[in-house]
Amino acid sequence: MSKALTKSQIAGAIAEKAELSKKQAVAILEIIANLAYKNAKNSFTLPGLGKLVLVHRKARLGRNPATGETIQIKAKKVVKFRVAKAAKDAILGAK
Repeated sequence: MSKALTKSQIAGAIAEKAELSKKQAVAILEIIANLAYKNAKNSFTLPGLGKLVLVHRKARLGRNPATGETIQIKAKKVVKFRVAKAAKDAILGAK
């Protein structure tokens, strides 16, 4: 399995395809990331890729794997990424 692309490699590929400088491509990546951070509470969609959503998890009972003791897990907010159908089809192939 190949290694994941680094930020620098992604910026380089964007710069090459869009005929931009690498600095401009890095700036674009940072702008997109900051937009995602600010708007994740209302859900943030990257068209063709997926959506960041804020999900509220309810309080629940869990189990300590070391001792087997039942513990109470508090309610919390978590960020999830839902992959778009177009991305699934492009990666896995359409059924």
